[in-house]
Amino acid sequence: MPGRLLRGLWQRWRRYKYRFVPWIALNLNHNPRTLRYVPEESKDKIISDEDVLKTLLKVFQALFINDFNKQSDILTVLPEVVKSKYQDLLSVQHPRLKLLEHRYQQQNIFKPEEILYKTLGFSIARATSSLISAGKGVFVTKGLVPKGAVVSMYPGTVYQKYEPIFFQSIGNPFIFRCLDGILIDGNDKGISKVVYRSCNGRDRLGPLKMSDSTWLTSEIHNPLAVGQYVNNCSNDRAANVCYQEFDVPAVFPIELKQYLPNIAYSYDKQR
Repeated sequence: MPGRLLRGLWQRWRRYKYRFVPWIALNLNHNPRTLRYVPEESKDKIISDEDVLKTLLKVFQALFINDFNKQSDILTVLPEVVKSKYQDLLSVQHPRLKLLEHRYQQQNIFKPEEILYKTLGFSIARATSSLISAGKGVFVTKGLVPKGAVVSMYPGTVYQKYEPIFFQSIGNPFIFRCLDGILIDGNDKGISKVVYRSCNGRDRLGPLKMSDSTWLTSEIHNPLAVGQYVNNCSNDRAANVCYQEFDVPAVFPIELKQYLPNIAYSYDKQR
């Protein structure tokens, strides 16, 4: 009996080892299409971290304002100075409307992709590619994307190099390895989905959500959270986007964290 069990495990390992994340990391040199040489961390930036942060804040604040009638519980726990900031933002769109009055007024709620278009001048969507066997991808559905723009975020659970991800990585094409070895599991199905939801509930502070879990559903609140489906299927054309790493600062507005599509696997680790 033990012999049959060991043989079965060995056969499964022989089929699986080529998908094992550490194996991929150590054998990137066999796949020149995905190998990147970055001599210095500072040179691995297409745009500055300041510009990335500015874009995220701009989009997230627009989403917050658009969803304002659902934010009453969050507003009650925010400092007055933060409430005043949103009063100023609201006054641009509703000059005669006070903050507290605005909660009870009927307003035109736009879809997240419409907010993205109004804020950055383009909208994107996850859809099935027209190319045969290309699977799903991300497409510009409206507007034009200027060079150097942030077009998406890679969502998922963030794992340190030493944290358990073996079972989540089985048959999972959405494991993303950062330059420093940190892994992001962007799978929206199976064990990966359960783990993310669990961590999302763990980190919640009353009405304050520390991350966004709607990217796991068809009703995505953050329209940028589709980065795991960005790909370049065609070998005939060069990729028109590239990935860039960004660390969310500790001082990121707490009321806007509800739109961040990432969460740390360990509670004591800052993502």
